[in-house]
Amino acid sequence: MSECTHDCSSCGESCGDRTSPQSFIEPLNPQSKVKKVIGIVSGKGGVGKSMITGMLATLFSRKGYKAAVMDADITGPSIPKMFGIDGRARGTEEGIIPAISRNEIKIMSVNLLLENPMDPVVWRGPVIAGVVKQFWTDVIWGDVDYMFVDMPPGTGDVPLTVFQSIPLDGIIIVSTPQDLVAMIVNKAVGMAHLMNIPIVGVVENMSYVECPDCGKKIFLYGDSHIDAVCEEKDIPLLGRIPINPDVTHNCDMGLIEDFTGDFLDLAVKAIEDIK
Repeated sequence: MSECTHDCSSCGESCGDRTSPQSFIEPLNPQSKVKKVIGIVSGKGGVGKSMITGMLATLFSRKGYKAAVMDADITGPSIPKMFGIDGRARGTEEGIIPAISRNEIKIMSVNLLLENPMDPVVWRGPVIAGVVKQFWTDVIWGDVDYMFVDMPPGTGDVPLTVFQSIPLDGIIIVSTPQDLVAMIVNKAVGMAHLMNIPIVGVVENMSYVECPDCGKKIFLYGDSHIDAVCEEKDIPLLGRIPINPDVTHNCDMGLIEDFTGDFLDLAVKAIEDIK
C-alpha cells in the first residue's frame, strides 16, 4: 500500500481511515438546477418505457411544473419523435441547448445530435455511457422541477452508468402482464437495491384492451401476476395502462402531449411525495 494522502476521493484502497464510500456522481452543468430526477426502467425492452416517460413528463407539465426528459436509451432513441421534435440541438461555448416541446418540456436525445435521425448508433458501451454522462454535465437544462430519464433496457453497462453517475431520487419500473416480464421486474428491483436507488413503484403497461362498445376489459395476455410480484417485493403498483390505439397514434404522430387518461395519477402522486 502506498503512503496515505488522506484524499479518499482519489484512492481506491479500503482502509480504516476511509470515512465515506467513493462517489461516482457527475457534476450537473453549472447553469442548471434539477430538483428531482426519476428514472424509468425495465429489465427488458419493448415494454413501453419511452411512452410512460413521455406521459409522466406531460402530466407534470400540465400541473405547472418545469419538466424535462433525458433520453438515455442511446441506441434506441424515440423521445424526439414522440414529442414531434425535428432538427438538431444547438451548442454554445457553455454547453448544449436542449430542444423544447410544444408545452415547454425540455428534451435531450442522441437523435438531436445526429445528422440523420434514422442512422443507427453503432457505438461500444463506454462511448454510450460517456454520452449519457454528457447529457447530465454538458446540457444547459436551466431550472427543472422534475427530470425523467428514459433508461435503456436491461441491467448492463449503460443503466449502471446512469445509476452511478446521475443522482436519481427514485425509479419507476415498467412491466407487462406476462410471466416472463414479471421475472424481469425482479431483476430491475435487484439492481436498484444493489445500487441503493429508491423504488417509487411499478407501472404495468399493455394490461388490457377496453371494448369501445361496452367498456368490458379484455385481458389479451391472460391474468396478470404483477400484484403478487409487488406484494412479494413490498413495492406499490402505481397503475395499469391499457392498450389504447389513440395513445399509440399520438406517439406515432409526435402528439404524446395530447394524450388523455387517469391511469398514471397514482404514479404522479407517488413522485410528488418524494422528499
